[in-house]
Amino acid sequence: MTAAQKVAQYLAGFQLAERITTLKQSSSTVELAAQALGCRPALIAKTLSFELGGRAILIVAAGDAKVDNKKYKSVFGAKPKMLGFEEVEAMTGFAPGGVCPFAAKEGVKVYLDVSLKRFETVYPAGGSGNTAVKLSLPELETASRAEKWVDVCKGWGEASAPAQNV
Repeated sequence: MTAAQKVAQYLAGFQLAERITTLKQSSSTVELAAQALGCRPALIAKTLSFELGGRAILIVAAGDAKVDNKKYKSVFGAKPKMLGFEEVEAMTGFAPGGVCPFAAKEGVKVYLDVSLKRFETVYPAGGSGNTAVKLSLPELETASRAEKWVDVCKGWGEASAPAQNV
């Protein structure tokens, strides 16, 4: 079973599998995903993978947000250490470009960054480099089984007022 099939099966348990879009082109970066979906990059809910205490954690943030080292350390008690390209799949269950907050490997904790809260709908990946899932924030929170909301990013929404979908 591919990672995307595993995610579809997982999301079916939340009645959300029909929200997965399989794209003809790559959606493995924020820019490519936004272009493929016809939305602003900020609406792409990117899933960033970090090592914390020997385990992987996933932070889902808005496409225009960047992790702030100081904020991350204040929340998690350690400096941020992104997983290396070669570590991502082994530790999360997803290849780089398809990491998502659904059906990750056992023990991987998911956190949602407050940079997402300005939107009604966001688009996380669906387990591969050419899938996306259109979800409301409550749906994302439930389906990701997020530990909690965190404030670990910077640079988002600073140039404009809170914006809604395209």
